[in-house]
Amino acid sequence: MLALDLDNASWRKSTFSGDSGDCVEVADGFPGVMPVRDSKDPYGPTLIFPTDAWSAFVAGVRAGDFSADC
Repeated sequence: MLALDLDNASWRKSTFSGDSGDCVEVADGFPGVMPVRDSKDPYGPTLIFPTDAWSAFVAGVRAGDFSADC
């Protein structure tokens, strides 16, 4: 199991999120992984994805591979 110290992580959300509170946030600066959390629950659980998997997901979102009404 991977354990990361995220206490001082710098979280960011997409500029496309606008003022909506329904977003995910990511923390850069963790080699090989991308921490992801729900912006509505910043003290809740964090998902940790391998960087290549996160990059593939983001590329799919940009390419429109996912339906907006899922």
